[in-house]
Amino acid sequence: MGSNKPSYIKLFQDGTLLKRVEELKKHITGCRLCPHECGVDRAKQAGFCRAYNQAIVSSYGPHLGEETVLVGTRGSGTVFFGYCNMKCVYCQNYELSFGGEGRAVSNEELAEIMLIIQNVYRCHNINLVTPTHFVPNIVEAVYIAVQRGLYLPIVYNCGGYESVETLRLLDGIVDIYMPDFKYRDSERAKRYSKVADYPEKAKMALKEMDRQVGGLKTDDSGPAYKGLLIRHLMLPGGLEDTKNVLEWIKHELSPDCLVNLMDQYYPAHKAYKYDEINHRLNFKEYRQARAFAEELGLRLA
Repeated sequence: MGSNKPSYIKLFQDGTLLKRVEELKKHITGCRLCPHECGVDRAKQAGFCRAYNQAIVSSYGPHLGEETVLVGTRGSGTVFFGYCNMKCVYCQNYELSFGGEGRAVSNEELAEIMLIIQNVYRCHNINLVTPTHFVPNIVEAVYIAVQRGLYLPIVYNCGGYESVETLRLLDGIVDIYMPDFKYRDSERAKRYSKVADYPEKAKMALKEMDRQVGGLKTDDSGPAYKGLLIRHLMLPGGLEDTKNVLEWIKHELSPDCLVNLMDQYYPAHKAYKYDEINHRLNFKEYRQARAFAEELGLRLA
């Protein structure tokens, strides 16, 4: 670990991590974890995300399909959670995000999963996929696991629709933030993800993430151990919005944050209902976007 030891170990030692656990537990009975601020008692009912108070884990284990800086030689240790705080009509994991596919696990079981990823699979990190609505469970699991030797970097792999207040409670716990930045156009955000205020909330969230961890940092052996990695999935017909996203990243965030401009869109889930995105991405558009990102001088994955 050396100087790259995760900050959550120090937070555990000085008592801060336990205080964060207690603070986050308040959201179980009045949930305001994300910008929806549903205010529901998660023990009794679900809000927009459709999740109750126990984490739903769909699967976990080494993932070799993530960005190279996370995969390294032994894979990124992904934990896929059920449900989501957005409703993207083109979601490729809709069985999880809409259907909540998976099983409910206690926070102790979630801690055990983290330790299996570290000690059995020997992955480079704990990669939490769609974690927002289960942050209280995750932080308590980290608190439990660190007592049993957890030391891997924590990756917060989210859709970008985040609450700054919740992110502040993750300061020093999350080592690598990996948000999507889907749109700067609020009409597109409303039409395709059912969250009209996505651009505003995502921009504030990304700035807070950048404040906490800065640009993406790797050690001598390759895998990243801290920093910000932003994903942007380019949609058909979305070239101008993509350019706006890239320009904002260039001018508002650390110059060494890593940007993954993704071209793997395909019309999944309910995309067939929207003619303009009911087809694969035009590769000419993608090449134009990539060239634009390079002209801006962005650090590209």
